Amino acid sequence: MVAQMGLSETDIDRVFQALAAQTRRDILRRTINDEQSVSMLAGDYDMSFAAVQKHVAVLEAAGLIIKRAEGRERLVRANPEMIARARALLAQYEALWRSRIARLDDLLAETPAPKQQGE
Repeated sequence: MVAQMGLSETDIDRVFQALAAQTRRDILRRTINDEQSVSMLAGDYDMSFAAVQKHVAVLEAAGLIIKRAEGRERLVRANPEMIARARALLAQYEALWRSRIARLDDLLAETPAPKQQGE
């Protein structure tokens, strides 16, 4: 079984649902190195400011970004801790499936090949 890195099933669902949308993945990518205002982010998408705000809200609810107020602006930056937790969880799933495939390979190697007709 995969340990969940201190994340509840609800937390895990929120993280991966947030990452399911291309725009949200792009917002996360853009805020990893630099904090950006929601207005700045919105200027680069062919959608309304309100739609970008909703994407930011989904990312924030998942803990993938941190939003703070500075005057009238809302600044967002990626949350490296949650990104690391999600990455570690994926690594555990990968290890689980790699071990299952290795066991299957071992089982197949032990099983004699079926005899061909006419042998």
